[in-house]
Amino acid sequence: MAYIVNRFNGTQLVVVEDGTVDQTTDLKLIGRNYSGYGEAQNENYLHLLENFSGTNAPAKALDGQVWYDSSTTKLKFYTGSAWKTAGGTEVSSTEPAGLDEGDLWWSSTANQLYGKTAAGEFILVGPQSAGSGTTQMLSVNVTDNADNEKTVIVALINDVALYVISNEEFTLKSTQPAGVPALSGFTLIKRGITLVNSATGITQNSLDEDVTGATDEPIIWGTASNALKLGGFPAADYVRTGVNIHFPDTGFAVGNSLSSGTLQMTNASNAAPKITTNSSAGLPLIFAITPDGGGSPISIASVRNNSGTGRGIFPESDNLYTLGSVSERWSEVYAVAFKGTADKASTLDVGGTGRSASTTAGANTIAARDSSGNLTATIFNGTATQARYADLAEKYTTSENYPVGTCMTVAHAKYVEGEDVSAETTACKSSDICMGVISDNPAYLMNADADGQPLALKGRVPVRCTGAIQKGMPVYAWEDGVAGPTATRALVGIALETNADPEEKLVEVMLK
Repeated sequence: MAYIVNRFNGTQLVVVEDGTVDQTTDLKLIGRNYSGYGEAQNENYLHLLENFSGTNAPAKALDGQVWYDSSTTKLKFYTGSAWKTAGGTEVSSTEPAGLDEGDLWWSSTANQLYGKTAAGEFILVGPQSAGSGTTQMLSVNVTDNADNEKTVIVALINDVALYVISNEEFTLKSTQPAGVPALSGFTLIKRGITLVNSATGITQNSLDEDVTGATDEPIIWGTASNALKLGGFPAADYVRTGVNIHFPDTGFAVGNSLSSGTLQMTNASNAAPKITTNSSAGLPLIFAITPDGGGSPISIASVRNNSGTGRGIFPESDNLYTLGSVSERWSEVYAVAFKGTADKASTLDVGGTGRSASTTAGANTIAARDSSGNLTATIFNGTATQARYADLAEKYTTSENYPVGTCMTVAHAKYVEGEDVSAETTACKSSDICMGVISDNPAYLMNADADGQPLALKGRVPVRCTGAIQKGMPVYAWEDGVAGPTATRALVGIALETNADPEEKLVEVMLK
C-alpha cells in the first residue's frame, strides 16, 4: 500500500509507491517493503544532523529548510524563493537577492554595511566611505594640558583631521591616549567648531573662491547669519550702511601712498571739508559717469592745479559737455569776464554801466528793432549812407489833418471860413504855390519833435491825383490839394508812373 506524505501545514507533498524511494526533496522518502532502506534512512539522518552542510545550497529545498553554507560558515534557511542567513548579516561581494525590509548585508568588497528598505533598495548604514584611511565623524576622548579627559567629535577624511566639535574650550595636550587619531594642527579647542590650523582664529587661505594648493587651509564656505570678525578684525571696525558714519577730522584716504595721487577727504580742526589729491605730479581730480545702458565710465570734467595745463575746473573734452540745460538752469553765474558766445544778455557793459536794449527812444538804452523791424531814436548823430524811403520832409502845422499825398501850400494870412488861420500850411489850390506833399514815411524828417504833419519837400512821394496820368508829364495842384495833368500855377512835380484811372488815386511823383 502506497504512503501519502503530507507537509506540516497539511498539504500533500508526494505519494510514495511500495518498494520505491522518492527523491522529490533533498531527503529520500522510502516506500513500504523497499529493500536496503537502512542506508537511505541513515543518510537522511546524517544530512539533517549536518544541516546539508556544503558550499552549494540544497537543490530541492522546501521553504523552512535549513542549510549550513560551509563557504561562509553561515546557517541559512530557505524562504521559498531565496536563502537567508539565520541570526546574522548577509555577507557577499554583490547585492544579495531575497532579503526583506530590515535585513542587513555586509559588502565584502567595499567593507560597508547596508540595510534593505520597504521599497526593496539597499541603503548604506556605514561607514560612509572606505579606503586606505578612515573617513568619518569619530567620537573620542582626548586629554587637555591639565590631563583632564574631554569628549569631542573629530571629522576625519583619509585619517586627516579637518575640524573638532567640542562643548567646551580647552588647550589640547601634545600627546594623546591610544586610539585617538592624530590631531596635527590643533592646539586651542574652542567651544563649537574648531578648524585645523586656526589657533589665532584665522585660517590661512587664498582669497579665491576656488581653493587650490597645498598651502590653503580648510575654511567654511557658504553664508553665515553672523560673524564676530572679518579678516581678523572685529565688526565694529567696519563701515555699516543705514547709519551715520563718522571719521576723524583727518578724514580718510583712497590709494596706496600719499605720493602717488592718493585721494583724501579731510575736515581738519572742524574747518571747511576738503577733497585733495596729494601728488607732486599735479594729477587732476576727475569726475566720470557711466553712460546710459552701461559701459565704461566717461570722464566729464576735472579739477586741475597745474601751471602747465591750467588751474580750475575743465571739461575733459573740448566743446562736448553742457553746464545746465533749458529746464535745469543756474540761478546766477558770477565772473570777471566771459569768453564765448552767449545766446542773450539782459544788459551790455557801456563804459562800466550795464545798459539794457529798448525798442523805444529811451534814455541810456541800446536801440533795438521792434516787432516790425523798425529802429527808433530821438536823434541820430552820424552819416547815413542810405534810406528806406525817398523823400526829404519837415514837420509843419496844418489847418486840418490831411491824408497822405495831399499837395500843401502856405496858409493864407486872411481868415477863411472853416480854416485854422494859425496853421502854417493848408491844402494847395491852382492859384497857390505848392510847397510840399503830405508824406507817410519820410526818408529824413526835420523838426521831428515839432507839431504838425510831415511835408515832403524833395524826393519821390505818392500824390493824390485825378484824371489820366502819363509817366513823364508834369503834375499840377488843382483844388483841395488834389493834383492833375492840367497846367496851373501850382506845379507839383513829374509823374513817375502811368495811371489811366480818371478817379482819385495815388500816383508816385518826383517833386520839383
